[in-house]
Amino acid sequence: MLTDNQIASFQKNGYLVVENVFDDDTILTPVRAEYSALLDTVIEGWVAEGNITPPPAGSDFFDKLNYCYQAGCDWFQPLDISLPGDRIFANTPMHFGPAIFSLLTSPTLLDIVGQLIGPEITSNPIQHVRLKPPVTALNHDEVRAHIAHTDWHQDRGVALHEADNTNMVTVWCAITDATVENGCLQVIPRTADQSLLPHCPKKQTAIADGFIDESKAVPLPVKSGGIVLFHPLTPHSSLSNQTDSFRWSFDIRFNTTGEPTGRAQFPEFVARSPSNPSSVLSDWQEWRGMWEAARTRLAEKQHIDIHRWSSDAPTCA
Repeated sequence: MLTDNQIASFQKNGYLVVENVFDDDTILTPVRAEYSALLDTVIEGWVAEGNITPPPAGSDFFDKLNYCYQAGCDWFQPLDISLPGDRIFANTPMHFGPAIFSLLTSPTLLDIVGQLIGPEITSNPIQHVRLKPPVTALNHDEVRAHIAHTDWHQDRGVALHEADNTNMVTVWCAITDATVENGCLQVIPRTADQSLLPHCPKKQTAIADGFIDESKAVPLPVKSGGIVLFHPLTPHSSLSNQTDSFRWSFDIRFNTTGEPTGRAQFPEFVARSPSNPSSVLSDWQEWRGMWEAARTRLAEKQHIDIHRWSSDAPTCA
Protein backbone atom coordinates (compact mmCIF):
# COMPACT_ATOMS: atom_id res chain seq x y z
CA MET A 1 0.00 0.00 0.00
CA LEU A 2 1.08 3.57 -0.65
CA THR A 3 1.73 6.01 2.15
CA ASP A 4 0.00 9.38 2.31
CA ASN A 5 3.29 11.00 1.28
CA GLN A 6 3.60 8.74 -1.76
CA ILE A 7 0.05 9.52 -2.86
CA ALA A 8 0.67 13.24 -2.41
CA SER A 9 3.88 12.98 -4.44
CA PHE A 10 2.06 11.19 -7.27
CA GLN A 11 -0.72 13.76 -7.30
CA LYS A 12 1.78 16.62 -7.39
CA ASN A 13 4.37 15.29 -9.84
CA GLY A 14 2.36 12.80 -11.90
CA TYR A 15 4.68 9.85 -11.32
CA LEU A 16 5.91 7.57 -8.57
CA VAL A 17 8.50 4.79 -8.29
CA VAL A 18 7.47 1.95 -5.97
CA GLU A 19 9.91 -0.87 -5.26
CA ASN A 20 9.14 -4.49 -4.25
CA VAL A 21 5.60 -4.73 -5.60
CA PHE A 22 5.84 -8.13 -7.27
CA ASP A 23 6.96 -11.22 -5.36
CA ASP A 24 9.69 -13.18 -7.11
CA ASP A 25 8.32 -16.66 -6.33
CA THR A 26 4.67 -16.06 -7.17
CA ILE A 27 4.86 -13.46 -9.95
CA LEU A 28 8.28 -12.85 -11.52
CA THR A 29 9.61 -16.40 -11.75
CA PRO A 30 6.37 -17.73 -13.33
CA VAL A 31 6.39 -14.86 -15.85
CA ARG A 32 9.99 -15.60 -16.81
CA ALA A 33 9.24 -19.32 -17.13
CA GLU A 34 6.11 -18.68 -19.19
CA TYR A 35 7.99 -16.44 -21.60
CA SER A 36 10.93 -18.81 -21.88
CA ALA A 37 8.61 -21.64 -22.88
CA LEU A 38 6.71 -19.36 -25.25
CA LEU A 39 9.89 -18.25 -27.01
CA ASP A 40 11.03 -21.86 -27.37
CA THR A 41 7.70 -22.71 -29.01
CA VAL A 42 7.97 -19.76 -31.40
CA ILE A 43 11.53 -20.71 -32.32
CA GLU A 44 10.52 -24.35 -32.93
CA GLY A 45 8.00 -23.09 -35.45
CA TRP A 46 10.56 -20.95 -37.26
CA VAL A 47 13.05 -23.82 -37.34
CA ALA A 48 10.40 -26.16 -38.75
CA GLU A 49 9.59 -23.58 -41.45
CA GLY A 50 13.27 -23.26 -42.36
CA ASN A 51 13.50 -19.61 -41.32
CA ILE A 52 16.36 -20.16 -38.86
CA THR A 53 18.56 -22.90 -37.52
CA PRO A 54 18.30 -23.74 -33.81
CA PRO A 55 20.04 -21.29 -31.44
CA PRO A 56 23.43 -22.40 -30.10
CA ALA A 57 23.32 -24.92 -27.25
CA GLY A 58 23.28 -23.30 -23.84
CA SER A 59 21.60 -20.10 -25.04
CA ASP A 60 19.48 -18.42 -22.39
CA PHE A 61 16.25 -16.48 -22.97
CA PHE A 62 17.98 -13.24 -23.92
CA ASP A 63 20.57 -15.00 -26.09
CA LYS A 64 17.70 -16.54 -28.04
CA LEU A 65 15.95 -13.20 -28.42
CA ASN A 66 19.09 -11.64 -29.84
CA TYR A 67 19.76 -14.64 -32.09
CA CYS A 68 16.27 -14.40 -33.59
CA TYR A 69 16.43 -10.62 -33.97
CA GLN A 70 19.76 -10.79 -35.80
CA ALA A 71 18.33 -13.54 -38.05
CA GLY A 72 15.42 -11.30 -39.00
CA CYS A 73 12.74 -13.25 -37.11
CA ASP A 74 10.40 -10.85 -35.33
CA TRP A 75 9.61 -12.14 -31.87
CA PHE A 76 7.89 -8.99 -30.64
CA GLN A 77 4.30 -9.60 -31.75
CA PRO A 78 4.23 -13.31 -30.73
CA LEU A 79 5.34 -12.24 -27.23
CA ASP A 80 3.14 -9.15 -26.92
CA ILE A 81 0.06 -8.93 -24.69
CA SER A 82 -1.92 -7.02 -27.28
CA LEU A 83 -2.92 -7.04 -30.89
CA PRO A 84 -0.94 -4.63 -33.08
CA GLY A 85 -1.96 -1.12 -33.96
CA ASP A 86 -1.65 -1.85 -37.67
CA ARG A 87 -3.38 -4.48 -39.81
CA ILE A 88 -4.76 -7.47 -37.89
CA PHE A 89 -5.15 -10.91 -39.45
CA ALA A 90 -6.91 -14.05 -38.29
CA ASN A 91 -3.53 -15.59 -37.43
CA THR A 92 -1.80 -12.54 -35.94
CA PRO A 93 0.19 -13.93 -33.00
CA MET A 94 -0.16 -12.62 -29.44
CA HIS A 95 0.27 -13.97 -25.92
CA PHE A 96 -2.18 -14.26 -23.04
CA GLY A 97 -1.13 -16.75 -20.37
CA PRO A 98 -1.69 -17.52 -16.69
CA ALA A 99 1.53 -15.96 -15.37
CA ILE A 100 1.06 -12.56 -17.03
CA PHE A 101 -2.61 -12.62 -16.00
CA SER A 102 -1.47 -13.14 -12.40
CA LEU A 103 0.78 -10.09 -12.73
CA LEU A 104 -2.07 -7.94 -14.04
CA THR A 105 -4.40 -9.05 -11.26
CA SER A 106 -1.87 -9.08 -8.40
CA PRO A 107 -3.72 -8.06 -5.21
CA THR A 108 -0.76 -5.94 -4.12
CA LEU A 109 -0.78 -4.11 -7.43
CA LEU A 110 -4.55 -3.59 -7.39
CA ASP A 111 -4.35 -2.26 -3.83
CA ILE A 112 -1.95 0.42 -5.07
CA VAL A 113 -3.97 1.22 -8.19
CA GLY A 114 -7.15 1.49 -6.10
CA GLN A 115 -5.55 4.17 -3.94
CA LEU A 116 -5.10 6.30 -7.06
CA ILE A 117 -8.21 5.72 -9.17
CA GLY A 118 -10.72 4.23 -6.73
CA PRO A 119 -11.95 0.72 -5.89
CA GLU A 120 -13.75 -0.09 -9.16
CA ILE A 121 -10.85 -1.13 -11.37
CA THR A 122 -10.82 -2.18 -15.03
CA SER A 123 -7.76 -3.58 -16.78
CA ASN A 124 -7.27 -1.30 -19.76
CA PRO A 125 -6.32 -3.02 -23.05
CA ILE A 126 -3.51 -0.57 -23.89
CA GLN A 127 -0.69 -2.83 -22.73
CA HIS A 128 2.58 -4.21 -24.06
CA VAL A 129 5.65 -6.27 -23.33
CA ARG A 130 8.91 -4.39 -23.81
CA LEU A 131 12.13 -6.31 -24.42
CA LYS A 132 14.83 -3.77 -25.23
CA PRO A 133 18.00 -5.11 -26.89
CA PRO A 134 21.31 -3.28 -26.50
CA VAL A 135 21.37 -0.32 -28.85
CA THR A 136 24.42 -1.81 -30.55
CA ALA A 137 22.36 -4.87 -31.54
CA LEU A 138 19.53 -2.90 -33.16
CA ASN A 139 19.00 -2.79 -36.89
CA HIS A 140 19.77 0.66 -38.28
CA ASP A 141 16.14 1.13 -39.30
CA GLU A 142 14.56 -0.08 -36.02
CA VAL A 143 12.06 2.54 -34.81
CA ARG A 144 9.50 0.55 -32.83
CA ALA A 145 9.02 1.93 -29.32
CA HIS A 146 8.66 -1.57 -27.93
CA ILE A 147 12.11 -2.52 -29.22
CA ALA A 148 14.15 0.70 -29.39
CA HIS A 149 13.94 3.72 -27.09
CA THR A 150 10.57 5.43 -26.62
CA ASP A 151 10.09 9.05 -27.68
CA TRP A 152 8.55 11.70 -25.45
CA HIS A 153 4.79 11.27 -25.17
CA GLN A 154 1.84 11.41 -22.79
CA ASP A 155 -0.18 8.24 -22.36
CA ARG A 156 -3.40 10.18 -22.89
CA GLY A 157 -1.96 11.21 -26.23
CA VAL A 158 -1.68 7.62 -27.47
CA ALA A 159 -5.30 6.80 -26.63
CA LEU A 160 -8.29 7.99 -28.62
CA HIS A 161 -10.10 11.17 -27.65
CA GLU A 162 -13.06 9.46 -26.01
CA ALA A 163 -10.78 8.60 -23.06
CA ASP A 164 -9.60 12.18 -22.47
CA ASN A 165 -11.57 12.41 -19.23
CA THR A 166 -11.08 8.81 -18.11
CA ASN A 167 -9.60 8.30 -14.66
CA MET A 168 -6.58 6.20 -15.61
CA VAL A 169 -3.12 5.21 -14.39
CA THR A 170 -0.22 3.56 -16.23
CA VAL A 171 1.86 0.95 -14.41
CA TRP A 172 5.33 0.21 -15.81
CA CYS A 173 6.48 -3.13 -14.39
CA ALA A 174 10.18 -3.98 -14.19
CA ILE A 175 11.00 -7.63 -14.82
CA THR A 176 14.73 -6.92 -14.95
CA ASP A 177 16.42 -4.02 -13.17
CA ALA A 178 15.96 -0.79 -15.12
CA THR A 179 18.95 1.52 -14.88
CA VAL A 180 20.10 4.70 -16.57
CA GLU A 181 22.62 2.60 -18.47
CA ASN A 182 20.14 0.04 -19.83
CA GLY A 183 17.43 2.52 -20.78
CA CYS A 184 15.15 3.23 -17.83
CA LEU A 185 12.27 5.64 -18.17
CA GLN A 186 12.65 9.37 -17.76
CA VAL A 187 9.95 11.86 -16.91
CA ILE A 188 9.22 15.57 -16.89
CA PRO A 189 7.26 16.14 -13.68
CA ARG A 190 3.67 17.11 -14.37
CA THR A 191 2.69 20.67 -13.50
CA ALA A 192 -0.59 21.70 -11.89
CA ASP A 193 -1.83 23.15 -15.20
CA GLN A 194 -0.54 20.28 -17.35
CA SER A 195 -2.72 19.76 -20.41
CA LEU A 196 -2.69 17.31 -23.27
CA LEU A 197 0.10 18.44 -25.58
CA PRO A 198 -0.09 18.08 -29.36
CA HIS A 199 1.49 14.89 -30.64
CA CYS A 200 2.77 14.07 -34.10
CA PRO A 201 3.12 10.79 -36.02
CA LYS A 202 6.92 10.84 -36.21
CA LYS A 203 8.91 7.60 -36.10
CA GLN A 204 6.63 7.00 -33.13
CA THR A 205 3.66 8.99 -31.89
CA ALA A 206 5.48 11.70 -29.97
CA ILE A 207 4.98 15.15 -28.46
CA ALA A 208 5.37 17.87 -31.10
CA ASP A 209 8.67 19.73 -31.19
CA GLY A 210 9.05 22.68 -28.83
CA PHE A 211 6.39 21.71 -26.29
CA ILE A 212 8.62 20.27 -23.55
CA ASP A 213 11.91 21.21 -21.94
CA GLU A 214 14.03 18.06 -21.97
CA SER A 215 16.54 19.65 -19.59
CA LYS A 216 13.97 19.01 -16.84
CA ALA A 217 13.98 15.25 -17.44
CA VAL A 218 14.33 13.04 -14.37
CA PRO A 219 15.53 9.42 -14.85
CA LEU A 220 13.57 6.73 -13.01
CA PRO A 221 15.67 3.64 -12.26
CA VAL A 222 13.74 0.82 -10.61
CA LYS A 223 14.70 -2.69 -9.58
CA SER A 224 13.14 -5.93 -10.76
CA GLY A 225 9.75 -6.35 -9.10
CA GLY A 226 9.21 -2.61 -8.78
CA ILE A 227 6.90 -0.34 -10.74
CA VAL A 228 6.65 3.19 -12.05
CA LEU A 229 3.23 4.82 -11.89
CA PHE A 230 2.22 7.55 -14.35
CA HIS A 231 -0.64 9.99 -14.58
CA PRO A 232 -1.84 9.93 -18.23
CA LEU A 233 -0.78 13.56 -18.78
CA THR A 234 2.79 13.13 -17.51
CA PRO A 235 5.37 13.48 -20.33
CA HIS A 236 7.82 10.58 -20.34
CA SER A 237 10.17 8.64 -22.60
CA SER A 238 12.89 6.06 -22.24
CA LEU A 239 16.63 6.21 -22.58
CA SER A 240 18.45 3.91 -24.99
CA ASN A 241 19.97 0.67 -23.76
CA GLN A 242 23.73 1.23 -23.66
CA THR A 243 24.57 -2.08 -21.98
CA ASP A 244 25.26 -5.49 -23.49
CA SER A 245 22.08 -7.14 -22.15
CA PHE A 246 18.30 -6.78 -22.54
CA ARG A 247 15.99 -4.66 -20.41
CA TRP A 248 12.56 -6.25 -19.84
CA SER A 249 9.34 -4.65 -18.65
CA PHE A 250 5.60 -4.59 -19.18
CA ASP A 251 3.50 -1.46 -19.35
CA ILE A 252 -0.12 -1.92 -18.37
CA ARG A 253 -2.97 0.44 -17.54
CA PHE A 254 -6.03 0.56 -15.36
CA ASN A 255 -9.04 2.85 -15.43
CA THR A 256 -12.18 3.39 -13.41
CA THR A 257 -14.75 0.82 -14.47
CA GLY A 258 -17.40 2.12 -16.84
CA GLU A 259 -15.22 4.85 -18.34
CA PRO A 260 -13.85 4.70 -21.93
CA THR A 261 -10.53 2.89 -22.34
CA GLY A 262 -9.35 4.81 -25.38
CA ARG A 263 -9.11 1.63 -27.44
CA ALA A 264 -12.65 0.28 -27.50
CA GLN A 265 -11.93 -2.27 -30.23
CA PHE A 266 -9.76 -4.24 -27.79
CA PRO A 267 -11.17 -6.10 -24.76
CA GLU A 268 -11.06 -4.71 -21.25
CA PHE A 269 -11.97 -6.64 -18.09
CA VAL A 270 -12.99 -5.85 -14.53
CA ALA A 271 -10.03 -6.60 -12.25
CA ARG A 272 -11.62 -5.56 -8.94
CA SER A 273 -15.11 -4.52 -7.89
CA PRO A 274 -16.26 -4.30 -4.26
CA SER A 275 -19.69 -3.21 -5.49
CA ASN A 276 -20.14 -6.10 -7.93
CA PRO A 277 -17.71 -8.96 -7.16
CA SER A 278 -19.35 -11.28 -9.70
CA SER A 279 -18.20 -8.98 -12.51
CA VAL A 280 -14.51 -9.60 -11.78
CA LEU A 281 -12.66 -11.74 -14.31
CA SER A 282 -10.62 -14.45 -12.59
CA ASP A 283 -10.05 -16.95 -15.42
CA TRP A 284 -7.01 -16.30 -17.63
CA GLN A 285 -8.41 -18.57 -20.32
CA GLU A 286 -11.51 -16.39 -20.58
CA TRP A 287 -9.20 -13.37 -20.90
CA ARG A 288 -7.34 -15.07 -23.72
CA GLY A 289 -10.63 -16.00 -25.38
CA MET A 290 -11.72 -12.35 -25.33
CA TRP A 291 -8.62 -11.36 -27.28
CA GLU A 292 -8.99 -14.26 -29.70
CA ALA A 293 -12.57 -13.18 -30.39
CA ALA A 294 -11.41 -9.59 -30.92
CA ARG A 295 -8.77 -10.80 -33.38
CA THR A 296 -11.35 -12.74 -35.39
CA ARG A 297 -13.71 -9.77 -35.45
CA LEU A 298 -11.07 -7.16 -36.34
CA ALA A 299 -9.46 -9.31 -39.05
CA GLU A 300 -12.69 -9.02 -41.02
CA LYS A 301 -12.97 -5.24 -40.69
CA GLN A 302 -11.24 -2.21 -42.12
CA HIS A 303 -8.23 -1.13 -40.06
CA ILE A 304 -9.09 1.02 -37.02
CA ASP A 305 -6.46 3.67 -36.35
CA ILE A 306 -5.35 3.68 -32.72
CA HIS A 307 -4.05 7.27 -32.78
CA ARG A 308 -5.72 10.61 -33.46
CA TRP A 309 -2.84 12.76 -34.71
CA SER A 310 -2.27 13.93 -38.28
CA SER A 311 1.12 14.72 -39.81
CA ASP A 312 -0.36 17.74 -41.62
CA ALA A 313 -1.40 19.47 -38.38
CA PRO A 314 0.19 22.93 -37.94
CA THR A 315 2.28 21.75 -34.97
CA CYS A 316 3.65 18.83 -36.99
CA ALA A 317 4.52 20.62 -40.19
